[in-house]
Amino acid sequence: MTGILMAGSAELDFFIHGVFSYELFGQTFWITTTHICMLIVMLVIIAFCVAVNLALKKAGEIPDGLANVAEMIVDALDNMVAGVMGKNAGPFANYIGTIFLFILLSNISGIFGLRPPTADYGVTFPLGIMTFTLITFNKFKYQKVKGVIAGLCDPWPFWAPINLIGDIAVPISLSLRLFANVLSGTVMMALVYGLLSRIAIAWPAVLHVYFDLFSGAIQTYVFCMLTMTYINSAIDG
Repeated sequence: MTGILMAGSAELDFFIHGVFSYELFGQTFWITTTHICMLIVMLVIIAFCVAVNLALKKAGEIPDGLANVAEMIVDALDNMVAGVMGKNAGPFANYIGTIFLFILLSNISGIFGLRPPTADYGVTFPLGIMTFTLITFNKFKYQKVKGVIAGLCDPWPFWAPINLIGDIAVPISLSLRLFANVLSGTVMMALVYGLLSRIAIAWPAVLHVYFDLFSGAIQTYVFCMLTMTYINSAIDG
């Protein structure tokens, strides 16, 4: 389990470690610290959803307690999506809200001693691919094949290869931006605990607030903002 906890050990590093392995179809597969930390984040989200569901069943006409908190979160996410996507917000509010919560909790998990799952490119790249798939699907749905080809040839037909490269670069740029920013914070905190372990008492909490909480929230917002912008552009042409 070395590497899961990001505090309290002078032997810490910022690498991904294998926890245990298993054989399947003659191949060896590893369960890594990323898998463990991502599972913890997912369990927290699931537990929160179950608790909210139970609270809503017991809530009166005016929700209070956990039901009120959930309503505030949903309203904030809906307003964020509506503010960026306008009339196109409806079908995408659930997707944006889901990835927002997952990325945010993953980014700030370092505060609780975990290695953020988003500090692993194997997590951020699939997120970028999901967004790219959604962008491409809506581009063909609303612009049709003719519109997509026209967009690639804008402003001149010989510009098509460059425009195509720009489209293909979207999931890479999205995923690398999130990965690099979260990993940099993870590396900094690992260096603090590894090199300054004897005096790393209390004061690293300030760094956690910046690298995990503030920077993590900013990167979550940037990823979702770019996702909404790209999807809007695909729909409106």
